Amino acid sequence: MCRLTFITVVGAQTLTTYNFCMIRSQRILKKMDTEEKIILEQRGVIRSNCIDCLDRTNVTQSYLAGKSLDSQLQRLGALSSNECISMFTEDFEIFKIMWMEQGDEISLEYSGTHALKRDLVRYGKQTMTGLVKDGMSAISRYFLNNFQDGIRQDAADLISGRYSVNRDSPSPFQNNGFDSLSYLPVASALLIGGLTVTTITINQGRNTNTILSSALCAGVIAGVMALVKSNGRQICSRPRLCGLL
Repeated sequence: MCRLTFITVVGAQTLTTYNFCMIRSQRILKKMDTEEKIILEQRGVIRSNCIDCLDRTNVTQSYLAGKSLDSQLQRLGALSSNECISMFTEDFEIFKIMWMEQGDEISLEYSGTHALKRDLVRYGKQTMTGLVKDGMSAISRYFLNNFQDGIRQDAADLISGRYSVNRDSPSPFQNNGFDSLSYLPVASALLIGGLTVTTITINQGRNTNTILSSALCAGVIAGVMALVKSNGRQICSRPRLCGLL
């Protein structure tokens, strides 16, 4: 959180310059008084983007949103100049839960798992339970990204209209080459089975038959790994309607 504090301190003048706004008609972002007179106009926006994923972006945005909310409530007279939303436990808890839940929903849409770093948004610190959940989510993301996201991208391309169905064209789902749903279980079974047999035969002793069996299993494992490595792009789930950008 110290880095977020640094960002806020350094960008304090910028935050003040950008101000805040209410959405009015004709797509004009302005804040007006009761006489429809413009008393404050927004001059810019705050944009943050994480090179890793949305999770840390959500942490940063929630922190900046809290500062923006403090400024708005102070200008509206709901808070004094020396008060902030974090002083009001129940209201601040609602604010944090709202940001955590919206981060979860966005994360579920683009990654298939809950957002990481949820503890930082809700509690302001990382907990052991949060670390375990983040680890499980990271593993799930790896699997989904490599073996299921192709179908999700196809669905998005079809719904958004990026792909148009043509009855005269061949089906993009015709099976050609490797298919992750067909070959991944076979490759996994061969790897696990080979490792198991190799371990058992090594523990049985070091006679000629055992050494040959272990070498054979090790060769099968090496062959499967080489096959997976050389055909990784085909084994992974890839979008078929529009392909990759």
